[in-house]
Amino acid sequence: MSDAKLQSVLSSLSQVARQLEALPSDRPAPDASFVKLNTNENPFPLPTIIKQSAIAALERQYLYPEDDNITLREAASNAYGVSKDQVIAGNGSSELLGLIYRAFLAPGDSVAMMSPGFSFNRKLAMLQGAQFLEIGCGEAHSLPIEQLLFGPAKDAKFILLANPNNPTGTFAPVADIERLLAQSDRLIVLDEAYVDFAPDNGLRLIDRYPNLLVLRTFSKSYAAAGVRVGFGFGHPEIIGRLRNIQNVFNMNVIGHAVGISVLAHRDAYADNHKHIKHERQRVTLALLQLGFSVAPSHANFVLARVPAGQDGSWWQAALERQKILVAFFPDKGLQNYIRVSIGTKEQMDAFLAAARDISGSLKMPRSRRWAASGSASALRAR
Repeated sequence: MSDAKLQSVLSSLSQVARQLEALPSDRPAPDASFVKLNTNENPFPLPTIIKQSAIAALERQYLYPEDDNITLREAASNAYGVSKDQVIAGNGSSELLGLIYRAFLAPGDSVAMMSPGFSFNRKLAMLQGAQFLEIGCGEAHSLPIEQLLFGPAKDAKFILLANPNNPTGTFAPVADIERLLAQSDRLIVLDEAYVDFAPDNGLRLIDRYPNLLVLRTFSKSYAAAGVRVGFGFGHPEIIGRLRNIQNVFNMNVIGHAVGISVLAHRDAYADNHKHIKHERQRVTLALLQLGFSVAPSHANFVLARVPAGQDGSWWQAALERQKILVAFFPDKGLQNYIRVSIGTKEQMDAFLAAARDISGSLKMPRSRRWAASGSASALRAR
């Protein structure tokens, strides 16, 4: 295509699309030799009975998946004690978030999110031409109800609350969320992606508050991040309208089968969840001994403030040189933190060994530090 033709086509893009840069196609593929603790996956294989359901679903690969996810929504209805018309099923809860932004926001509207929070929401708001408001938490990460009701967020079309929150792992009492619901007539989207690691949940509130939408995913607590299964729960009028704008055949037959099987065998994950909570505590204590500060977490990760002297970006790079991947956020207030997903015991042992190695090297005289760094690099290269 000639430059003139290309520029003509590009000029026809919407104003929002013109703000986006084309993604490069030469980004490197993930290296499987790394310990991956940067995206909060659950590291364990599917229980055998659930894996069998996925394999059986492949025999129906020539058929379209069920439109409107009827049997999957029925399974969720039975498992969670809600009516079928209160449930929407999605290709992960991220698809459902996108639907909510499309349904409720027009150019010039605003949406509010607790900060720090899931950064993808900024892009979703931008794609709708909406203003994105980030509201800081109160003391001890408490819910700032007055600010949300009467402060900068008072005109937002909806408020997004993640509970437990990502990336902090903090948990707001459900009673505080109910106070907000009772005093507000706006939509409250309660993202409970990590709720299976927390002490309580807000699903019981949907029958009392028509302005509540609860999101769940099987990516974190049910080890199905690669299968993409998510749910939304709310008033039938809102859920029905969201289903009506959903893409046809939005999920695949394997996602349907795994979702139904997980809902029938949630007890098969008890040891999985127990392990993650145990490792979360073990890693927290070990990091505290190394001079990190760690916020109490109710998710499958910890957010750790790095020791004085280096920032989170430095620690992320230092760990990556030892083949450990953790998350770093350049957002204001998070520059001195890393987020570490909780994996298997072996993965967490590898992370802690690398953190101890890095921490120990920082205490050496500079000449010895360079020599040790060179020796460690040579050993890893073998």
